[in-house]
Amino acid sequence: MSTDLSPGQGAGQGAGQGTGQGAGLHHLGPLDQVPVGEGRAFGVAGEQIAVFRLRDGSLRAVSAICPHKGGPIADGTIDQAVVMCPLHQHAFELDTGCSTTGAGPLRSYPVFADGNRNIVLQLP
Repeated sequence: MSTDLSPGQGAGQGAGQGTGQGAGLHHLGPLDQVPVGEGRAFGVAGEQIAVFRLRDGSLRAVSAICPHKGGPIADGTIDQAVVMCPLHQHAFELDTGCSTTGAGPLRSYPVFADGNRNIVLQLP
């Protein structure tokens, strides 16, 4: 999901932890922890979620585990529209989580940077 919502450690190096529990808004920490053009995995309310910071500065968030063989989605290659799983090159749309290569979908989540440049994720 896009960063145009209103407010209301590296994936391979251990996941970050969000604040909050269950449904609602979760503060994941400073925006700078996700470099432009990369993704990071976060443990949020018992789920692994990959947050990506695109080259235009916008954020996207999807499930961090590939439904095909459990690959680490946050370590995948991204462009403006898709992320590619590093294990078997399945591609997923960052806005919807839908696979463009025949794998099952990833769940997508609303995410944005708040006025203090902190990442905020919304769980249903």
